[in-house]
Amino acid sequence: MTPKLFLIVPCYNEEAVLPVTAPLFLKKITDLAREGKISPDSRILFVNDGSRDATWDIIRKLAAEDEHFLGISQSRNRGHQNAVLAGLMEAKDLCDITVSLDVDGQDDINAIDAMVEAYLDGYEVVYGVRSSRDTDSFFKRFTAQSFYKFLAAMGAEVVYNHADYRLISSRVLQEFAGFEEVNLYLRGLIPLVGFKSTTVEYARSERLAGSSHYPLKKMIGLAVDGVTSLSVKPLRLIMTFGIVVALISFIGCVWALITALIGKTVAGWASMTCIICFVSGVQLISLGIIGEYVGKIYMETKHRPRYIISERTWKP
Repeated sequence: MTPKLFLIVPCYNEEAVLPVTAPLFLKKITDLAREGKISPDSRILFVNDGSRDATWDIIRKLAAEDEHFLGISQSRNRGHQNAVLAGLMEAKDLCDITVSLDVDGQDDINAIDAMVEAYLDGYEVVYGVRSSRDTDSFFKRFTAQSFYKFLAAMGAEVVYNHADYRLISSRVLQEFAGFEEVNLYLRGLIPLVGFKSTTVEYARSERLAGSSHYPLKKMIGLAVDGVTSLSVKPLRLIMTFGIVVALISFIGCVWALITALIGKTVAGWASMTCIICFVSGVQLISLGIIGEYVGKIYMETKHRPRYIISERTWKP
């Protein structure tokens, strides 16, 4: 029995690129259905993440013209990770497998073929991994690769050079529904579910139209969420660093006492100022890291919904 596939495509202000990539997605699933790899009932599910342009109007028009297109709209913008989650949770009871990918056409849709074949070979999760980062600037390539290495050093289980292009079976999604974190970092949460997994390499290209909606500020925010949502190692590093600073301070106190007893103290403000500034800086950084964790605990305790679907292109 051929699996029913849902493509999960989050959209935020994508009126420029959506008319370009939607036909490409449709051709891909119809080609796979014609080859007998997926069911003809497979669908493309667009998730409108509170767009302020004509994105939702385009999605509704596509859904009205072709049954293969479906759409849901969130009540407001909730971020890329929550948009992907909304699509996955909506599709988990409607299909056998999902493939999440960006709407901008940068993810090579031909990699879906290899992902489906891997699923048919028994893999429940298939991660799309970039074969190279030649299209990135030096700064973006360096920071991205450093971030993956930093996450690994922090003890987080992530797939190197993997973003949010992945195949997940409905079986995995049913289990993943039990993860109720408000602070989402799907790249690290999906591996925690377990199940048999593999990777598929692909080349990432430039956007087919429009401009990126993921600036440096959002990338930094995602990086912070990734570290603080998956690892408590920064808190342990603070404790270790605090012990080291305390030890150095104790040695300094002993040295100051000895010099005072032998009468060789020299009045001076420079050394005292440096010590105070250093210790104060360490305290502020430590409080900032602790505050980030406390803030996440605060948000988790509220149990607010991670997404709210305001409209669908079909009646559930």
